[in-house]
Amino acid sequence: MNIYTIIKFGIIAIFIPYIVFGQKQEKIYLEKDNVVSNYYTVVYPDKSPYKGYMFLLPSTWETPEQLLFNTDLPMKAAQKGILTIIPVFKTGINHFGADNLTQESFKEILNDVVSKHKLQKIKFFVGGFSIGGTCAVKYAQLANKNDFNIKPAAVFVVDGPLDFEHFYNSAVRDVRLSADGTVEASHENIYMIGQIVGLMGGKPSTHLSNYHNISPYSFSDTTQSNIKNLLDTPLRIYVEPDINWWMKERGQDVSDMNVLSHSAMINELNRLGNEKAILITTENKGFRKLENGEVIRHPHSWSIVDNDELIMWLLKQ
Repeated sequence: MNIYTIIKFGIIAIFIPYIVFGQKQEKIYLEKDNVVSNYYTVVYPDKSPYKGYMFLLPSTWETPEQLLFNTDLPMKAAQKGILTIIPVFKTGINHFGADNLTQESFKEILNDVVSKHKLQKIKFFVGGFSIGGTCAVKYAQLANKNDFNIKPAAVFVVDGPLDFEHFYNSAVRDVRLSADGTVEASHENIYMIGQIVGLMGGKPSTHLSNYHNISPYSFSDTTQSNIKNLLDTPLRIYVEPDINWWMKERGQDVSDMNVLSHSAMINELNRLGNEKAILITTENKGFRKLENGEVIRHPHSWSIVDNDELIMWLLKQ
């Protein structure tokens, strides 16, 4: 494995090429001495010209290596001529997706990729799982709003949280209902309460305008300000609303689930005139692979996506 340093466009990058499952991959670090953030993995098609390029955004704490283990979407996209980029932003693998620092890092990596591979005239797609989906939608909104010259031809979300007012309220309720000790509060919810309050500057009761401005979608925002930046954008949201699984396995119910804001957002976009905004609900497709080879049931998973059909949809946009 060869490691070499290239200085280009004022950014230091280390390129590490390797082959996985027949597809060439390359890991590119934008800072010479930083190997934990501000880098991206590229999965190359076998030949050029490419039919498009896609930013595929991991969930919280998910590395590019774990993403490649959890879904074969990048490999299948490469086989269809789509270059795939899996970034780790400056804010790290526990980024919040919709925050300004993550979005600025997104633009920096995107500009580096486009310049290096001469991608100015081909279609750009963006999508992600969980908080990665949040990040994808927020990028599309900001690109359209601010007239950023790299706008996505299509966006997709795999069960990502979109309304942080709803997320906060449901997380607080989960902790409150767990106070009697019969069900343990979700560690993720306890963590996310602190993260949300930190990002928004406070609770919804005191800083609601921040929740409206930062969240990709807000049920209580009657101006529909953020989603109006998606009126011309093809958008898919995938979700598997297995209510009984969540109640049995996590002590949570439909009021805790992302599907509430998913369906509300798509409905509002449809009523505003975006007929290319689609909600895709699945059933019994959510499973996760463990490192020991075991496969377990989990509706919040990459596997709810029909990757072949998604790629066909992207290429049609």
